[in-house]
Amino acid sequence: MDKTTNSLNWFEIPALDITRAKKFYETIFNISMMDMPEMMGMKMAGFPAEMGSGKANGALAQSPMHKPSQDGVVIYLNANPDIDAVINRIEGAGGKILMPKTAIGKDIGSMAFFADTEGNKLGLHAGPVK
Repeated sequence: MDKTTNSLNWFEIPALDITRAKKFYETIFNISMMDMPEMMGMKMAGFPAEMGSGKANGALAQSPMHKPSQDGVVIYLNANPDIDAVINRIEGAGGKILMPKTAIGKDIGSMAFFADTEGNKLGLHAGPVK
């Protein structure tokens, strides 16, 4: 890895109930997620992606190896262009706001933490308003 490559290549957000988790993320981000073929006993639902774009992407994953947690690594999901709209849908979709929208610098934008329906802690980030 060097400065010309993405430091994040792929992520998997653990799920206990892939259907419930998929509905939660589709609701808060107002997206459609793609069911992926089951492999090695894993059920997965992918976030919208353009294959070959070089952009990092990921999926929800349900398997005995994927255990939801609020400890450890935190993944920040892109809440552009309107972090407030995403935050406002979290609790109605069954999640919980753990840290409200917080400014992190004029040139950096804002962030928030939330718990999803599966018990994971994740972050949201949105760049500065232009």
